[in-house]
Amino acid sequence: MLKRFFPDVYIDSAYKIDYEGLYNAGYRGIIFDIDNTLVEHDAPVDERCKKLFKRLHEIGFETCIISNNDEERVRPLAIAADSKYVSKAGKPNPKNYYKAMSIMKTKTNETFFVGDQIFTDVWGANRAGIYSILVKPIAKHEEIQIVLKRRLEWIVLRSYKRFKRKKENERSKGNN
Repeated sequence: MLKRFFPDVYIDSAYKIDYEGLYNAGYRGIIFDIDNTLVEHDAPVDERCKKLFKRLHEIGFETCIISNNDEERVRPLAIAADSKYVSKAGKPNPKNYYKAMSIMKTKTNETFFVGDQIFTDVWGANRAGIYSILVKPIAKHEEIQIVLKRRLEWIVLRSYKRFKRKKENERSKGNN
């Protein structure tokens, strides 16, 4: 039951992803969450984020930011990052993941998602049928409703890590 919430990959940061490797694997579009994925909650786009998006576009990626925030929050960030965007996305509803792919002109098998929350970001990406990358949140201090969700996410992550270890053990036994 919890597997529907499992990301394909769990990594420390959106800034540590092997984007070149993913591009070489055939991915052409990236859908990003904003808050605590690219920048701290309510913070503007910083130089590190701008450099990341510049690099992604130079590699050849299309990008789209989707956020449950309103346009007032999302649009300035998207402009600063030179990215397409969808505000009031209603994640985890997959509708706006599909809209983002339509905007980028990419398909599910060539698009991946990067976000910091399991029950909105990852679950929505999984429901849309796209590769999902969960990153650790940038900020340590969050709003109370996020803190409460993080406690539930911990249960899912613990199950995910056990599942991954079991798969790795099975693979290593198969190689012996």
